[in-house]
Amino acid sequence: MKVAVVGATGMVGTVMLKVLAEQKFPVSTLIPVASERSIGKEITYQGNAYPIVSMQDAINAKPDIALFSAGGSTSLEWAPKFEAVGTTVIDNSSAWRMDHSKKLVVPEINANALTATDKIIANPNCSTIQMVVALAPLHKKYKIKRIVVSTYQSITGTGVKAVRQLESEYAGEKGEMAYPYPIHRNALPHCDVFEENGYTKEEMKLVRETQKILDDATIAITATAIRIPVVGGHSESVNIEFENDFDVDEIRTILQESPGIIVQDNPDTNVYPMPIYAEGKDEVFVGRIRRDGSQPNSLNMWIVSDNLRKGAATNAVQIAQYLVDHKLV
Repeated sequence: MKVAVVGATGMVGTVMLKVLAEQKFPVSTLIPVASERSIGKEITYQGNAYPIVSMQDAINAKPDIALFSAGGSTSLEWAPKFEAVGTTVIDNSSAWRMDHSKKLVVPEINANALTATDKIIANPNCSTIQMVVALAPLHKKYKIKRIVVSTYQSITGTGVKAVRQLESEYAGEKGEMAYPYPIHRNALPHCDVFEENGYTKEEMKLVRETQKILDDATIAITATAIRIPVVGGHSESVNIEFENDFDVDEIRTILQESPGIIVQDNPDTNVYPMPIYAEGKDEVFVGRIRRDGSQPNSLNMWIVSDNLRKGAATNAVQIAQYLVDHKLV
């Protein structure tokens, strides 16, 4: 199995390599791809050194799978060129997510929709992935009418520059700014760029991608996305209104029995999800599960996950594993 990792030296690309190794993905030939300034340098994967190659050299090698984490414009330009040589691309950017001809996949929910003809597969946004993993089994049982979500997002979602900004500010040093304001001891209600409707792109991704993944455009969704000075993962306060009433204990049981979810919900012993414990893990953690007494058939939940892993790298590798297991590549 020839596997290309495009953006291999970036934050998500580095985690992709780590997850491939941890999951013992059947890589016979690794093809790391990065920017021109990195070509010729080496990365180490499972004890072996691999030279970083150009995009065209990677295409010429005709990999079976290419894991992309190199930005939307790069994906739009290069993913079709990989597709043309028979490579299946799993893309972590926003480039293909809302393309009607492309599948937007979270394996626990809709991997069974994949076929051998799907050569460009979209990986959803990090904040969307963790939310829909928790909501999909509940939607199936009670049917969701409306979602109100506020996110508290790790700076790692912005990239290395943001991590450096926080470290500089924490040390009291002046450095390069990833954000228009300080992030240390602050919260920025500004993730990605603002759209004409006053919402940010990150907030609208939560709306559009959730409806696509759950295959239900009737779900009303509103979102507020906030960047906080945290490294370990994204947290979300989610309020859900269902069409049908529910029992809170049954909600917990459904979540406990759903793949990819760990329920941490015991207020008596201060057990609830936190990014400091989610970091480095592949699961979605759910807690603070309680009825919303202000609205019929409504529920509150707190959802936490490592945005670089399940929110990006792990989800992509899980898609690749599904393709291999079902002989679709």
